[in-house]
Amino acid sequence: MSSLTIRAVSTDADYEAWRSVRLAVYPYERTATLAELKSRASADRQLFVVERDGVLVAAGGLIPSSIGGTGSVAPWVLPDFRRQGIGAELLAYLVGEARRRGFPAASGNADDAGSAAFAERYGFVEVDRQVEQVRAIGDEPAAVAPLGVSLVTVAERPELWREAYEPLGLPGVADMAVSAPMKVSLAEWEDEWLGEPSATFLAIDDATGDLIGTAGLILDTDQTDRAENAFTTVRRDWRGRGVASAVKRATLHWAANKGLREVYTWTQRGNADMRRLNEYLGYATRTISVRLEQTL
Repeated sequence: MSSLTIRAVSTDADYEAWRSVRLAVYPYERTATLAELKSRASADRQLFVVERDGVLVAAGGLIPSSIGGTGSVAPWVLPDFRRQGIGAELLAYLVGEARRRGFPAASGNADDAGSAAFAERYGFVEVDRQVEQVRAIGDEPAAVAPLGVSLVTVAERPELWREAYEPLGLPGVADMAVSAPMKVSLAEWEDEWLGEPSATFLAIDDATGDLIGTAGLILDTDQTDRAENAFTTVRRDWRGRGVASAVKRATLHWAANKGLREVYTWTQRGNADMRRLNEYLGYATRTISVRLEQTL
């Protein structure tokens, strides 16, 4: 009987194999580049490739989640090898690793009913949902900032992204409507939360010089005509005054100038305000993703 081999990613070829599985499973989402995966590699971030008789059939990962301190598990099986028990074996392996490492719970996301039902069969329960909204790019006008507000890019003022961590990053993350408290370190903020610097806009209060808002884009090297919205937030005392609309319109104008076809974004189920803003700006809902957890 053929058996599965689950092994940790170690070589560039392994990383590319891992990427190929994720691209096949999530063609509508951006996948991290080889350089990004290698730069973020650590003992805490475990990536795996799965082979059967030397043939790549699946991939997965166990990564600490910024939500609730859980271990985020991702069992992905290539379409041609599904319904053969591979996903169940890989999921059991990842959950076992999460338990061994002392995570209080394992968590994961399912973007379709079949995947959610699969997770529930193995003890996962729904705790939250995320909504994907997509925006086709056309002839986008330049953004107009509210009176007394200026917009700059991180490419123009790179030092401002680190400075934005405390006034924008920490409170913005705290306000995210997630199922458990979310934590983002300064190192993560400077690396994983920064999109393309020339497409990451910061709003500045002209009177005080304070940073009051941000929005950006993360480019996709595999599908270069699309981008994902990066973190969007506005300082609490400036909300409802047109800042969020201005910084997001700035990203759409940038996307149009670069010839992008679409941008997409994810918001939590409880973040109705951001979804309404996106709808006002022309975004439409495409995918509902279910977040599931299993207490270990």
